[in-house]
Amino acid sequence: MERVRIEASGSYDVLIGPGLLARVGEETAKVVKPCKAAIITDDTVRILYGDAVWKSLNAAGFDTEIWAFPHGEQSKTMATLSQTLEWMGEIQLSRSDIVVALGGGVPGDLAGFAAAVFNRGMRFIQIPTTLLAAVDSSVGGKTAVDLKAGKNMAGAFHQPEIVICDTEVIRDLHADLKRDGLAEMLKYGVLCDPDLFAALRTSAWEKDMERAIARCVAIKRDYVQADERDHGQRQFLNLGHTFGHAVEKCSGFTLTHGQGVAIGMVMAAKAAGVDAAEIENACVACGLPICSPYAAEELAQAALHDKKRRGGQITLVLPEKIGKCYLKTIPIEELPAYFAKGTGETA
Repeated sequence: MERVRIEASGSYDVLIGPGLLARVGEETAKVVKPCKAAIITDDTVRILYGDAVWKSLNAAGFDTEIWAFPHGEQSKTMATLSQTLEWMGEIQLSRSDIVVALGGGVPGDLAGFAAAVFNRGMRFIQIPTTLLAAVDSSVGGKTAVDLKAGKNMAGAFHQPEIVICDTEVIRDLHADLKRDGLAEMLKYGVLCDPDLFAALRTSAWEKDMERAIARCVAIKRDYVQADERDHGQRQFLNLGHTFGHAVEKCSGFTLTHGQGVAIGMVMAAKAAGVDAAEIENACVACGLPICSPYAAEELAQAALHDKKRRGGQITLVLPEKIGKCYLKTIPIEELPAYFAKGTGETA
């Protein structure tokens, strides 16, 4: 088992290894005294893993309840959040109890936000069941839901008590879900680890999955610890996201987050004026798309509502080479030109 320690406003371990789903109760009881535990998940994950987590928590002395909402990005809304909070009230959850976020990025983000605001803040744990959630969204304390204006625009920084990642669950994922996670893993490689970037172009990384996931988590940890509230260094983790979120929004979220990030990284390289071939080839090798089906002007309009915008400016993360990127803050009026370069509409 791999263990990565996060030291932020809350300190916690990220546990990565096989068979951890059956040990959720045991590991949780090491950091939280048994109490009422509210599992929040989606209907798909509820069927797959809900009973196993419920049984493990109960066996460790937790009084466990479970709530599931319809799966998919379309549920990551204030309406679903409201329903979840009402359920938490109905089961009389108190500040001494705990929320258990079980699932991929949508359950993790929504359950974490619910924990952040219910009773003015509750403890919670993250149990990621997708590769993308394991390497990215379950770590670092960002929680959110989407608004009509844009993705993740209502949320809070709220660190978990522990993150428990069962690699047997990750190993059994459908190939499409693995590809989504690979996009975020490639992002870490482009940011600061050429060796990781190279390893992801084949399936060799799966032979030591625990180590590969732990490396990604460790990279994210370093950015989070340097800048937990996302005002400086943590912005590097947005590589591919300003472009990618615009692609996702224009698709009506029919394109997944991983697909958006992959396209966004290629666009970022082109916008920076560097050769995008290495990123393109790696994305293709991982089964990820590299071209936006939307025009630059449409994408730029979508990006105007990006939560990373600060007044009349927005900061882009642009690659210089594999393993090195830089931040570039531009006036919002220049954004269409960067999207035009990113889509290849202008040289």
